[in-house]
Amino acid sequence: MRILIATDAWRPQVNGVVSTLTALARSAAALGDDVQFLIPDGFPSVALPTYPGLRIALPNRREIARRIEAAAPDAIHIATEGPIGWAARAYCRRHRLAFTTSYTTRFPEYIAVRSIIPESFSYAVLRHFHAAAAMTMVATPSLRRELSGRGFERLGTWTRGVDTNLFTPEHPAELDLPRPIFMTVGRVAVEKNLEAFLSLPLPGSKVIIGDGPQRAELEKKYPKAKFLGVRQGADLAAHVAAADVFVFPSLTDTFGVVQLEALACGTPVAAFPVMGPVDVIADHPVGVLDMDLRRACVRALSISRQACRDFALSYSWESSARQFIGNLSQLQTGRSKRSQGRLTNANAVRP
Repeated sequence: MRILIATDAWRPQVNGVVSTLTALARSAAALGDDVQFLIPDGFPSVALPTYPGLRIALPNRREIARRIEAAAPDAIHIATEGPIGWAARAYCRRHRLAFTTSYTTRFPEYIAVRSIIPESFSYAVLRHFHAAAAMTMVATPSLRRELSGRGFERLGTWTRGVDTNLFTPEHPAELDLPRPIFMTVGRVAVEKNLEAFLSLPLPGSKVIIGDGPQRAELEKKYPKAKFLGVRQGADLAAHVAAADVFVFPSLTDTFGVVQLEALACGTPVAAFPVMGPVDVIADHPVGVLDMDLRRACVRALSISRQACRDFALSYSWESSARQFIGNLSQLQTGRSKRSQGRLTNANAVRP
């Protein structure tokens, strides 16, 4: 199957959406499917308000149409609700093509902490966006229940995986820091709730890997913490493997692939009992979920690193890709009349 994925998030951004889509394409290729991307490259862009360094594309209708038609996809998936996503959605609706979407980022909560726009308004916009899709894929049962309660329809499941060949405990970095080392990885931004981690009275060292608009402020406020910037690939895996506990303080992530990456490195997780950690960790003996994050961090120190590794091995990007492709196989979208005749779910596309 030839699949086109429209996404506003793409390299050089470093985030869960980009890493997930990259892993999906690689795993799908191994299964014999071709994943192409409709990305922001080549479009003018503007800086995202309140988020210096992050830009959003300003696509034009004609070029979006040209790229989609050049790709000649059998199926179209829209991964993000930004300008690229809206433009691809508009093309599909004009041509009455079924498409799928995925809900990966809790934009209403992110926007609410950065502006005066209420969550209710943002959820109404997102509900409208996804209502046109034949299926909206979500990663966890918790998110599916929440979105269903908010009026989202035609929800499907697409779980995540982890590259256990890259993320491994075998080659930890040598960190000359007092033990134990408590580490977190991700965007250094207010929505990631990093201060809930940095403000804890913990022994040893606190390490933050990643970059973002809040970094300068947090470095100044917490001078004893070590901010190591962006790390990628084997370098990132080596650093995560060197930590004693991986701390995931976010209250808004829909999944948190970094949790699986930490577990694959043999590093136990400490987190709040919220969506994402509840679905990934649950009651498995690979992490501690507690509203008292300090208590979770300390208790996680006694968890078996081998148990963490063994747990992560049960997740694979191949299984994730099979699930994704299985969702699309029911909703194949083509440009020819013959392929449109196979659209068993075309009536799900609202006029």
